[in-house]
Amino acid sequence: MAYPGPGARVEIDRLRTLRRFTDARIALGSAGESLRTSDWLDLRDAHAAAGDAVHARIKTPVFEESFVEVQSRCRDRREYLLRPDLGRRLADADAERVPAGPFDVAVVVADGLSPIAIERHAVAMLGAIDLSGLSRTPVVFVRQGRVAIADEIGQITRSRLSVILIGERPGLSASDSLGIYFTFAPRIGRTDAERNCISNIRDGGLTYEEAGRRATWIVREGLRRELTGVGLKESNPNRALPSADR
Repeated sequence: MAYPGPGARVEIDRLRTLRRFTDARIALGSAGESLRTSDWLDLRDAHAAAGDAVHARIKTPVFEESFVEVQSRCRDRREYLLRPDLGRRLADADAERVPAGPFDVAVVVADGLSPIAIERHAVAMLGAIDLSGLSRTPVVFVRQGRVAIADEIGQITRSRLSVILIGERPGLSASDSLGIYFTFAPRIGRTDAERNCISNIRDGGLTYEEAGRRATWIVREGLRRELTGVGLKESNPNRALPSADR
């Protein structure tokens, strides 16, 4: 963000005090009418990291509990990017491998648009969610999966609520952000308005501890109230404000 003209230096200096609170590219200044070379190279590097994150293929995470690995109807990464609808459904043969249930919670992990987010954060994030006292599926690890694939998995497993950890779309501030989506009474055809979401779980973003507190509250309250989505407003008294220390 550059500010040419009188007063530009003062404005940029004021904005620079905000940089310790955000990874957004603010108060970069300029060299003539362009970005400085160092800032331009940093931007190009971030763009390349985002592209690499989208196309990454990761090894199966080492989960601490039993798991089932399945595939969506997408045959490869190119089809995954071009056909989001296919990423919302399980391959026919793999659907038969998902346990029938019933369960309280279906636990799903999908590579999503940033497989490296799953590689870096999924196992630790699962450990931060308290599902004690609830019956749960084995972890269902989905390759080429979209958020709504948890609806089908929840339907097959006859789960009361589904939880899916998924790699979020990479941006130019973070390429490894993890998101969690929650859906009560999951079944094919659920809409995003019927889900709750926690996003930006990563180094420099939401911590595992805070995300775990929020996720545990949503699971417990979603099951107690028998709903998720716009009708479930978070009011967790234990929720801590994020630290400004960076």
